[in-house]
Amino acid sequence: MIIRKEERNEGVIFGSVLSALSTGAGALLILFIHHSITHRWKDVLLAFSAGIMMAASTIGLIPEALKYGGYLSLFVGVWLGVGVLTLLEKNIPHMDLQHNKKGIHFDEKALLIIAAITLHNIPEGLSVGVSYASVEGDTGNLIALAIGFQNAPEGLLVALFLINQQISKWKAFIIATLTGAIEIVTSLLGYFLTSFVQGLVPYGLSFAAGAMLFIIYKELIPESHGDGNERVSTYAFIVGLLIMVLIIDIF
Repeated sequence: MIIRKEERNEGVIFGSVLSALSTGAGALLILFIHHSITHRWKDVLLAFSAGIMMAASTIGLIPEALKYGGYLSLFVGVWLGVGVLTLLEKNIPHMDLQHNKKGIHFDEKALLIIAAITLHNIPEGLSVGVSYASVEGDTGNLIALAIGFQNAPEGLLVALFLINQQISKWKAFIIATLTGAIEIVTSLLGYFLTSFVQGLVPYGLSFAAGAMLFIIYKELIPESHGDGNERVSTYAFIVGLLIMVLIIDIF
């Protein structure tokens, strides 16, 4: 189905806001939680997110990239995405959201951690934006939904981390929500850049796929296996993947 430019313009605004605010939706749960979430449930959430993103990248983004540009643009775009994420990882301090046991003080390091989380959201916003630049199909909606599913548990984990730094629940909720706001800006940037230069669309889609695959294998899967919950995390990964496949099939 061909999507008119006006519809895509409206869609990217709605999709980018929805996926970004999903971080806040996840963080909102912190207001109703009176006890810390167990490592087991954190692992399940991370693995479920990984399954969602795996289906979105391999069934949504990669086929679209092949359709518009062929294998060469796919190959270049995927490795470009992986390369950018590698550089970010090397230059941005990494925080293990669920296995951190050192009790970092907010005044010393939390601002740096918040900045790191915000920067890590940049590729996710780009993924949404370039997906809406496709002239056919509902790829943008699918990727926005997938990123939204991933952002919700991430927002909850960020809020939990902030609370562990003696931050009030409301402040933790607001800060966690704001870390996802940058996705709106980067989503619109990716969309307009690839819309005006149509030759960039397959590279943009491939870049998004490469970035998501890097996050899945380098971050989400290892962190979901860190407390001896490999089996239940594996089940959660498969459930997330199958749910996203069902969504793609319905669309």
